[in-house]
Amino acid sequence: MTEIERIVLRTILDSRGNPTVEAEVYTCCGFGRAAAPSGASTGTWEAKVRPPREAIAAARENLVPELVGLDAADQVGFDYALRDADGTADFSAIGANVAVALSLACAKAAANATGTELFRYLGGAFTQRTPLPLGNVIGGGAHAANATDIQEFLVIPTGASCAEEAVFANAAVHKKVKELLIAEGRGCGKGDEGAWAPRIADTEAFDLLSRAVDAVSDELKISISMGIDVAATEMWDGSAYTYTGIKRSTEDQIAYIAELVDRYGLVYVEDPLQEEDFEGFAEITAQVGDRCMICGDDLYVTNVERITQGIETGASNCVLIKPNQIGTLTDTFESVHLAKSQGMDTVMSHRSGETTDETIAHLATAFECRLLKTGVVGGERIAKLNELIRIEEMI
Repeated sequence: MTEIERIVLRTILDSRGNPTVEAEVYTCCGFGRAAAPSGASTGTWEAKVRPPREAIAAARENLVPELVGLDAADQVGFDYALRDADGTADFSAIGANVAVALSLACAKAAANATGTELFRYLGGAFTQRTPLPLGNVIGGGAHAANATDIQEFLVIPTGASCAEEAVFANAAVHKKVKELLIAEGRGCGKGDEGAWAPRIADTEAFDLLSRAVDAVSDELKISISMGIDVAATEMWDGSAYTYTGIKRSTEDQIAYIAELVDRYGLVYVEDPLQEEDFEGFAEITAQVGDRCMICGDDLYVTNVERITQGIETGASNCVLIKPNQIGTLTDTFESVHLAKSQGMDTVMSHRSGETTDETIAHLATAFECRLLKTGVVGGERIAKLNELIRIEEMI
């Protein structure tokens, strides 16, 4: 019932208009489809992608024949076959974009063959709740030119009672920010993830978002909290963090981030320091980790070895999880499991270059991640948010 009979690979568009890999896995009575996302700001230690058309051509000739006939229900075995065929530590031979699309499509085919929703197939009978959505409302950095230095200004509807209420609360904040910008004569476009990208300073963005959050919180009568993704590696020039008109040393950056946490009541800070600074992360976590999630993205790249280093150094209390950073569903699960076993929060995340693939909504629920980071608006983002609402109905 779950023996793989056919695999299809094709090139499709992503949200930035770039080509990406889509995979389909067929069994006699099951079907799974998944696509690879891509990041604008990527960690040095991420698994490596290959140009989609080149990678697909190579996979059709060499990889696919090795996978047909495998059991889709043996996810670990399927992912091992991908690793074995690749033969490198970072999927640079077959391409992590091919690997992650195939790995996720395999799991979806197995779930479909058994008539089970993916979140239930992976999470089991005791999956009981969905994560809260974490949404990017104002953006700059590598996602939008001539906007804020900090890459993402985020909201979390911490007082929401259900996924549906949470999704619409984030959307309401996004709308309110637009209203405030227009009222101030600062109409603007959007960045890669659908966040507003006005030409304003970080301090103005904090003020703008605070006013929007307060207004929507009062209107909906639920608490909404703020967070940021600093994407500090993008600012690091080798000796200092470069902001518009100012450079900050590592010590200054730590003090600055700690001040922001208390001034704006931030409950989530992602990548406050560059990707190799485990000690700096540990210092920030020691200072504000009792009241704020300090999350490593480029620091960990969903890699068990780097998460282990973070655990040993006390670098953070939260791990961002991106399946395409590591290449397979099995590796993704192991990263989540390791982090949670050490009491760390986990956040399942999209990438800035996305498709309408909704798989991460299922993974976030199945793996009991605290948050699902997937933007607020835009077709490729709402595909995941709407799927989260549907999943909640099925739990």
